Amino acid sequence: MSIHVFGAVVTGYGMAANNRGLTEGNVTTLQKLVWQGQVHTTVSAESIRFALRRLLAAEEPCNRNYDDTSRANTWADAEFGRWGGKSKELPFIDDDLLGFMAAEGAKEEGAKGTAHVRRAVLEITRAVSLSPWAGDVTFNAASPGATPSAQKGKGSNPVPYGTEMHATRYQYGFALTPEKLCKTGRAVTALRSLCSLGEVAGNHGRFLYDFSPESIVFRLTQDPAPRILYGFTQGDDQGVSMAAIIRRVAAGDVKPAELVIGGAIADALHGAGLVSGDGGNLAGQGSLAGCVVHAGVLAACEEACKRLG
Repeated sequence: MSIHVFGAVVTGYGMAANNRGLTEGNVTTLQKLVWQGQVHTTVSAESIRFALRRLLAAEEPCNRNYDDTSRANTWADAEFGRWGGKSKELPFIDDDLLGFMAAEGAKEEGAKGTAHVRRAVLEITRAVSLSPWAGDVTFNAASPGATPSAQKGKGSNPVPYGTEMHATRYQYGFALTPEKLCKTGRAVTALRSLCSLGEVAGNHGRFLYDFSPESIVFRLTQDPAPRILYGFTQGDDQGVSMAAIIRRVAAGDVKPAELVIGGAIADALHGAGLVSGDGGNLAGQGSLAGCVVHAGVLAACEEACKRLG
């Protein structure tokens, strides 16, 4: 049976703003969706993958790399020649983990087009804010001449602009089956990189939002269904709960021994009597008896990596 790695992540509380250059007039806007009957902000899986790819490139060469100077992607192998038995070289780490699709139409009428496709082995969900968006917008003014094009030589007036913002946490999930990788050890690189994400939900070059996990739940299992995605909620006291995941455990859908939990959520579980111990020596009890709990996210990540061997 295959071992699958699933993860449920919630970030720390911070001030998020647009990270895709979208605007309405002179206001940079947040992406939004209706989630459980209310408007929440959201960050695309592609934004998370983009930041992840930069971390992967620090470990191994990537096929696709972003050039900050030209503001464009560059390709080491745009023909994906390392796939399909065309080369003895190991495929690039980003192609292996994140997949790819390159389609080209037929050059002549009646001929067939071509497509190079690999489904992502590391699948990532869209991130959704833990709290509803209240409509916060700030109005600002760039100083005269702040950018060469701002005033177009018309004088010294400030340049007004607005920014939609959201003080919140985000949650998202991921799935990974290591044996589907060309190099299974890359699963460990992926988990460590996901636990170190930074530049995901900022606003162009203005804001920094720490997208690394404040709390994380790993599930290593032979069950092909994740069962823990979007399992976090925010309470009235602004604290975070994983009651939905605990209910799945109590119902028998998720085995406690499959779970590795880390981060600030350990404090909430301790307060609820579901975790015992002090410092880093924590253990699940009650319905979570048998799961491994760490006070730190990185310690939990290393435990999950250790289980992968």
